[in-house]
Amino acid sequence: MFSYIIGRITEKSEGQITLENNGIGYEINVSSKAMNYLENFDGEVKIYTYYQVREDGVSLYGFYSKEEKDMFLRLITVSGVGPKGAITILSGIDVTDLCVVIASQDVASLSGVKGIGKKTAERIIVELKGKVSLDASLLSTSHEKISSSELDDAIEVLVSLGLSKMDATRSAESVYAVGDSAENIITKALSSSR
Repeated sequence: MFSYIIGRITEKSEGQITLENNGIGYEINVSSKAMNYLENFDGEVKIYTYYQVREDGVSLYGFYSKEEKDMFLRLITVSGVGPKGAITILSGIDVTDLCVVIASQDVASLSGVKGIGKKTAERIIVELKGKVSLDASLLSTSHEKISSSELDDAIEVLVSLGLSKMDATRSAESVYAVGDSAENIITKALSSSR
């Protein structure tokens, strides 16, 4: 019904914004990634939207980019993943990383997203692996799997410190050098995230 709404953000709360357009304030559910993106906007902003009608009410979901909305629409086609679940997924992992995870069939990384169990992660990968477009260079370079027990140990420690599995893996792999001890990887990963 609504493809997008252009307006000014007048209120923000956890997982929701109010977007004013022509004197009407639209309550829009957004991912935390979208919220972070919209944090610095002071003027008018374009929010792509998805309008859900159910027996118990209506909801409006918003996205900072067409790509985020497209991924949301793909996610809600997966059995067992509704709009709230899709927003949870998009809050835990950005669209590019999600495409990489699906294309590389990385169940562990996807199930590391808060609120996503292993069975749901497997179902998402099975149902969407042929439906996401991805630049092959993303798979072969920056997201190439690095095999090292020291790296694995460092990732476990970073997760225990509160990082998501995806963020811990990304941080550790980005600073990893052959021969690094787990302690070195952790130190470098923590200092690079400050």
